[in-house]
Amino acid sequence: MKKTSFLFAAMLVAALGSGFSPVSISSVHARADESAEKPKNTVRKEFGVALPDIQKLLDEKQYPQAMEKIAVLDAMDKKTPYEEFALHRMRAIVASSTNNTPLLAASFSAMISSEFLKDNEKLRLMEGLAGTFYNEKKYDEAIQWANRMLEKDPSNLQTHNLIAKAYYLKQDYPASIKKINEILALDDAAKRAPTEESLRLLASCYQHLKDNAGYTTVLERMVAHYPTREYWGDMIYRTEHKAGFSDRLRLDLYRLMIATGNMDDAGQYVEMAELALLAGLPAEAKTAMDAGYAANLLGTGKEGAKHKQLRDRVNKQATEDLKTLDAGEASAKTAKTGTGLVNIGYNYVINGQADKGIPLMEQGIAKGGLKSADEAKLHLGMAYLKSGNRDKAKEVFQSLQGNDGAADIGRLWLLVRPLADK
Repeated sequence: MKKTSFLFAAMLVAALGSGFSPVSISSVHARADESAEKPKNTVRKEFGVALPDIQKLLDEKQYPQAMEKIAVLDAMDKKTPYEEFALHRMRAIVASSTNNTPLLAASFSAMISSEFLKDNEKLRLMEGLAGTFYNEKKYDEAIQWANRMLEKDPSNLQTHNLIAKAYYLKQDYPASIKKINEILALDDAAKRAPTEESLRLLASCYQHLKDNAGYTTVLERMVAHYPTREYWGDMIYRTEHKAGFSDRLRLDLYRLMIATGNMDDAGQYVEMAELALLAGLPAEAKTAMDAGYAANLLGTGKEGAKHKQLRDRVNKQATEDLKTLDAGEASAKTAKTGTGLVNIGYNYVINGQADKGIPLMEQGIAKGGLKSADEAKLHLGMAYLKSGNRDKAKEVFQSLQGNDGAADIGRLWLLVRPLADK
């Protein structure tokens, strides 16, 4: 069965005579005035008289007979450059029609080296050969012709992508990574988003090489440009299991999970609510319980009664907490450390009072004595995000230096946006 490739389209262009005189009766006879300088794209009469028969055989798809007559012409002495070109072109038509890739490559190579094609036509033939070799799984030859094309058209993304995939399919993952990074650099220079295909191919290369750091870097770009629940789930999982990650930040992981649609079962909502209560944030615990009920994961089954008890307790504490925020603020201001100010400030933020809470958090961080300054700054950055001040949030997140996971979570918050439909 004949394969579909770039080659077929390229061959059609050549066969139709785009940009150069087609080999036909009207274009092959020598001029009557032999003293005048002959055009380069003509053939001698003794050469041209055989062409109608060859054309008829090609039209009738009698390719072996056509090749016999082409061989007779090829045996003629002192062929002109255009006669040589015409022979290569006819052989290319036969090769394209019979899937004879070696003959096609030889014919196209000769045509590309001739003076009778425009540059854009030569590029089409190079593209055609690269595509044909790729479809035939002759990846080295495909890469060779694609690189030859890039010498003339270095910004052709389709050809760059063919090379990247060819390296991948021949399991040369480092070479594929290098080529994909070239593609991403072209994307960056053009200020366009990378394609999801490029990122997925790059991620797969790193997986084959068992390069977790490289894979995670690509995954960040995937959630930035093509955010899906699955990509985010993988990203959060890898963040949690990164060496040095502190379990103290588990509530922060749940915050990311609920923001990216990655809460899968009732136990996660329950644990998030309980952790929020332990952190003195009943309003956030209420948010978790409400989301669990909205997802129909809480309040049903054997644990339904326990879920209701927890929800009632959370709602009661959230209501009472609002009444005591001001008293808590006064107490925090007299404390020896800034922990209370940071906590009460964040509590104001999640209760919709960011303008009051953020200054308190900043005062607490400046006061010091915190168990984890990076964790406090992480929450300050999140507070700025909640207030709509993304630039300030980015500044705070970029100041995080530790390896306990706070810096990773802060960087991920800057990537959160509505999920892509899949």
